[in-house]
Amino acid sequence: MPITARRVRLLTPLAALVFLGLALLIRAVDDGALRQYSGTALYASMVWSAALFVRPQMAPMSAGIAATVFCWAVEIAQLTGVPAELSARSLAARLALGAQFDPVDLAWYPAGVVPLVALHHLVRVRQRRTASTPDQPALPLAPTIRKAIRPSE
Repeated sequence: MPITARRVRLLTPLAALVFLGLALLIRAVDDGALRQYSGTALYASMVWSAALFVRPQMAPMSAGIAATVFCWAVEIAQLTGVPAELSARSLAARLALGAQFDPVDLAWYPAGVVPLVALHHLVRVRQRRTASTPDQPALPLAPTIRKAIRPSE
């Protein structure tokens, strides 16, 4: 089944919900480093989903770079104090923007994106292979055997 822009637009919000649910589950059972760093990585995964939602035909590496750069920009913006002020007023702002800069987060954003870029790339390669050879048998057959199976050749 080909992955079309329409399917991507349907699947990416579901993926974001899965990432959010996983982050909330981890948050409920752990209050240490796992909670902090998995939340950071899963936030980046949600941003990756948003990037593909906006531009469904985006190449895997482009989507990964866009998500990572966005996350880094949000993290660096925390140095200004504006996100902290907004976060004090709104839970949504706190979840989206964070409250304080943590340089370790800069490394965890790619950790949430790289596996998705790799998976996205593998899906695209597989899709291209099946699209380019839809009538080819899984194993190469001798031409005479192929004609016996499909006499129209």
